[in-house]
Amino acid sequence: MTDQTDPVLSIIMPVRNEGGSLSIMLKVLPPLIGTSYEILVVHDDLEDTSVPAAESARADNPKVRVVHNSLGRGVINAVRAGVATARGRYVLIFAADEIGPVFIIRDMLALMEEGCDLVSCTRYAHGGGRLGGSLLGRTLSTTANFLFRRLTRSSLSDLTTGIKMFRCERFNELGLESRPVGWAFAFEIAVKAEAAGWRLGEVPMVSIDRLFGGASSFRPNPWIREYMRWFVWGVRHLRRGDQQPSKVRIPHYRGSGVPASPAAPV
Repeated sequence: MTDQTDPVLSIIMPVRNEGGSLSIMLKVLPPLIGTSYEILVVHDDLEDTSVPAAESARADNPKVRVVHNSLGRGVINAVRAGVATARGRYVLIFAADEIGPVFIIRDMLALMEEGCDLVSCTRYAHGGGRLGGSLLGRTLSTTANFLFRRLTRSSLSDLTTGIKMFRCERFNELGLESRPVGWAFAFEIAVKAEAAGWRLGEVPMVSIDRLFGGASSFRPNPWIREYMRWFVWGVRHLRRGDQQPSKVRIPHYRGSGVPASPAAPV
């Protein structure tokens, strides 16, 4: 439970040597948030190049906090460490090198205020898109989401995106079990939230992979194995056709921002 001094939104940024991209993002992001906030830059290693960049940003903006993840390496543990110290009512998982989502934070917040428990970005429906990145990564993501929806009738069109907002108080209900392999835990969050009957929402975005920053850490074999683990789990636990439709909100900068619900088939 938050008090009057707590922010509405905690933005968790897991980082690994993202000094250059983080410096840019911490300047771009604050004017676009639209509510009281804190930004938690979570790192595994004290020698990480992101730490000086975050400390420099904090000197100008005390809403930036630097959090050392002592739970084990990997994005999933960074998120756990961030949630453990978050003071916001809502939590947004955010990639330091991903510029697209900054423009839709207000729309994600609007769906949360309308009663959603989890709001996910989508690159594959309602006008969303994906640019850049490796051909293999795009193909695997597109195929996995298409097949999963066909098999389960999931109400989410992009379960694998890491850009997700949820109610902080509900995070531990999910009991995340993913191995620390990239952003595979984001798939687990989506399928477990839907299986638990959470109220879901989607906002389309145009994702521009690696607009700035270093090389991607994508490694096909371990990533595919971990994503397949949650693909199979979801197929087993989501009863085809029983899911409630997600709420969809078109970004405010692209139109009226009026919700379009239920979600259109993809």
